[in-house]
Amino acid sequence: MPNQLDDAQATSLKLFVVLSKAYRAISDQAIRDVRQYGLSPSEFAILEVLYAKGKIPMQQIGEKILITSGSITYNIDKLEKKNLLRRVPSHEDRRVIYAEITDAGNDLFNRIFPEHADKIHSLMEGISQDEQQEAIVLLKKLGKQAKGLG
Repeated sequence: MPNQLDDAQATSLKLFVVLSKAYRAISDQAIRDVRQYGLSPSEFAILEVLYAKGKIPMQQIGEKILITSGSITYNIDKLEKKNLLRRVPSHEDRRVIYAEITDAGNDLFNRIFPEHADKIHSLMEGISQDEQQEAIVLLKKLGKQAKGLG
């Protein structure tokens, strides 16, 4: 006979399933939105970081958007070919290469980011703004707990 779950375990498993399904549903919509602009989710995330932060070392991009250095290089190559960003060598340290959004990249992001923000907002309207704030606090708490166990 399989082990019976106690109420706390059953609730934790249910939360995991519900959280996973919600993330998947929202993520699928967000990815579909990004792809309509001819960008992969990783390309969009890189441009978003550069749009918000300006020129930053390439090795720091992966830390900000949680993708591997190999993926960063591949996606930066693609964005450079699209003339949406450029590599800029550091004058202080020859080992450092910066990624910088181009004027064309800025123009694109100025056009698409408000539309994307509207899409994300519409995906979150299933709960009130107060509930969103509460969810942010709770999910951060949950993430910190999980990270501490790893």
